[in-house]
Amino acid sequence: MLTPEFLKSKFEAGLSYREYLETGKAEHRANWDAFFERVALTGPQRELIGGFTRTMPVLVSSGIWCGDCVQQLPMLEHIERANPRAIQIRYLDRDEHADLAQRVMVCGGLRVPMVILMNEDFDLCALCGDRTLARYRAMANKRLGPSCPLPGAPVPEDEIAATLADWVASFERVHLMLRLSTKLRARHAD
Repeated sequence: MLTPEFLKSKFEAGLSYREYLETGKAEHRANWDAFFERVALTGPQRELIGGFTRTMPVLVSSGIWCGDCVQQLPMLEHIERANPRAIQIRYLDRDEHADLAQRVMVCGGLRVPMVILMNEDFDLCALCGDRTLARYRAMANKRLGPSCPLPGAPVPEDEIAATLADWVASFERVHLMLRLSTKLRARHAD
């Protein structure tokens, strides 16, 4: 069960984005850094995220070696940078924190990345993973069609933009949930 106490303890054990990347090999860091450079929030996305007012701790179960993580988690770093006072993300290695990974299995498997969005009390608000809808659509288009791309094939810019839009929408959804929460509105008198 994902109790607030359990999630808080995992969040406190988590690493910042840069600290997490430092746990990987040089080639892993290079892949993450290269993909990070390809990602950019639009002006309206930065403005939206910059307007978030509620504290939103986010916990990520990941694998530094994982291709899906490389192609999605740099997006989360851009989102956090757009409003670090509201969004605080911590990363955990899936295998080192198997107790968390086993509690957030998807489709009967230990998947990464798994992203847990919470309120300021570490109550679960949303569990996202292992891929966004745009990412699944792009994969289905490539893999369920007449041919499959080679492993490591470049990710098209439109796929990056669509996946980033999915992530922004996930964060917006939780922020709206937090803004409309009766408990939090009473606490913050708004």
